[in-house]
Parts: sequence; C-alpha cells; structure tokens
Amino acid sequence: MVVPPRPVARKRASDAQIAKLLIDASLSSYPGNCPCPYNTDAAGHACGRRSAYSRAGGYEPVCFRKDVTPGMIVDWRVINEPVEATAPQGSP
Repeated sequence: MVVPPRPVARKRASDAQIAKLLIDASLSSYPGNCPCPYNTDAAGHACGRRSAYSRAGGYEPVCFRKDVTPGMIVDWRVINEPVEATAPQGSP
C-alpha cells in the first residue's frame, strides 16, 4: 500500500504577530491623521488627546496590544490559518 505524503504544516503566527497585523490594519483603515495618541497630525504635532482613540464616540481604532482581544486573534486565525485535514497514516 502506498501512503500519500502528508501536507507540509505551515508555521502558525504568534499572538504578538497577529496583534501587530490587527493594529496595522486598524490604523491603515482610519481616514484621518490621528487615529492613536502616538500618531502625529499633518503639521507634525503629537495627536495625544485629539486622537480618535482618546475621544468618545465615532471611530474606535485598535492602537495598543491591550486593545486586541483573544477573540480578535481567534477570528484572525479562523480566516487566515485554516486547519488542513489530513487522513491518519495507513488509511485508504
């Protein structure tokens, strides 16, 4: 009996890598210059309390690692790291 080779497993992204991707995506989707307190406005001044993150209502950008929930990481994995089904060795 010939056993087909198993698919090569892809390396899973770490939670920290996924968090960075989610933060980067959040910032790139923000239409203005001040999504987060650490960003700078068009004149080069720190956004600080003028940032969307610091103001109530409206946009809620993901700026810091603490803003990335475990559920967001799970959702990212479901979409981007689908589990590949493999047959047990010796199965037809």
